[in-house]
Amino acid sequence: MPKMIAACGLDCFGCECREATLSGDMVRKADIAVRWSQQYSAALTAADINCVGCTGEGAHFGWCEQCPIRTCAVSKNYKTCAECVEFPCDKSRLILDVVPDAKANIESLRAH
Repeated sequence: MPKMIAACGLDCFGCECREATLSGDMVRKADIAVRWSQQYSAALTAADINCVGCTGEGAHFGWCEQCPIRTCAVSKNYKTCAECVEFPCDKSRLILDVVPDAKANIESLRAH
């Protein structure tokens, strides 16, 4: 199965926000907004659930533009943290410590 690996290692192809955006499923977007609002102590609406993937052109989830991991990778002209000699760092641990799949994706990219 193909992957679209974000700077942090998350697989955008498997992201429910991206899936709901591409399908235009407003009911699913509303459900995601409620769950993510509770999970991340944020006030999200269905309109906030709008993203085509961290590395893609077009809409990005609001957090993507603020994400210190993505900002760091972009500033170094890297596609992902896998390219960085400082990996893992404090920034990358924001995701890697809570999303094992993201860590595995980065480690897989580093092995190639």
